[in-house]
Order: sequence, then C-alpha cells, then structure tokens
Amino acid sequence: MLIFNRWNMDEVKVQDQGLVRYINLKPVVVPRSFGRNSGDFRKNDMSIVERFMNKLMVTGHSGKRHKVSSGKFCGNYQTIIRETIKAFQIIESKTKKNPVQVLINAIENAALYEEIAAYQVGGIIARKAVITSPQRRVDVALRYMTQGIQRSAFKSRKTLGDAIADELIAAANNDSKAMPIRERARIEKEAEGAR
Repeated sequence: MLIFNRWNMDEVKVQDQGLVRYINLKPVVVPRSFGRNSGDFRKNDMSIVERFMNKLMVTGHSGKRHKVSSGKFCGNYQTIIRETIKAFQIIESKTKKNPVQVLINAIENAALYEEIAAYQVGGIIARKAVITSPQRRVDVALRYMTQGIQRSAFKSRKTLGDAIADELIAAANNDSKAMPIRERARIEKEAEGAR
C-alpha cells in the first residue's frame, strides 16, 4: 500500500531506537483517521504523516503568550493534504529520496534529548535539566517544525507547499537555518547550563 498512492512506506526506517515505538509507519493510502486515534494515549496509532498534517492545522503557541487565534488557523483538511502532496513532490525532486524518509529524518534531528524544568525553592525559582520522554520528543519536534513552516509561509510569497518542503529538507540535513534545529540547540544549551 502506498501513501497518497505514490510513496512506499516499507522502505522508510527510523534510525533513532528511542523513537521507534512512537513513530507509526503503518501504510495507509490517505492518512486520515477522522479522530479515531485522538487523545494522548492513542496518538501513537496514528500515522506520522497524519500527525504532521494535524499539527499544520493548528501549530500551537510559541513563547509565553498563546498566539493561536481561531481566525488564523481555520484551514480545510483537503487543502493541507493537497499542499503536503505538493511538498512531498518537491522534496522527491530535490533530494531524490522518499519524502516520508525525509520527514522521519527531520523529526529525528529536531527531537531534543534534554530540556529544563522549573520549580520553586523557597522564594526563588530553580531550573533543572531533565531528560525528555520519547513521546514528548516527537510532539515537540512536530510542533517546532510546523511553527517554522507557519512563520516562513506567513506574509510571504512562498506557498505552503514550498515552505513545508524547505523546512523539512533543512531539518533533515541538520541545517541550523531550520527553526526546529535552532530551538533544539538553544534548549539543550540551556539545559546544559542548568545541570
């Protein structure tokens, strides 16, 4: 079975052994489960391409303030599917690789190992480096990737498909221009200082 009737999922491999259980590569023609796998405990049953497309619908807040408004993120799922197919075609023509493998490589490169937990001791707030769980590594990587895509496509001449392709290729190549790679380096550097 080929995803979008174009790309083979059997040749896609996850190199990071910690993420194997949390990245679902089960072949589907159209990655859409209509909410059957929604919720925290069943999201691992959802195809990773579908999780990526769902994150593109609402990218989540960044920073201290919640920046998502209902007027800005109200896309049609068919539009997201169409733009994802265009992006995958661009990725395939530029890299000569399976675009789903490029997506998996981007997730593996953007998944951070450590982050900071803040807790209160007396009157001060102490920060401590903590190891990130594999599920959270995938979730945060997807969030940072989609936020980088949204920032590069918003108020620019670049189409959504081009923005998706550029961000995924940059993250898969571990390029520091990609937002998820920059954020991972920043957070891990802060965690190293808080050890």
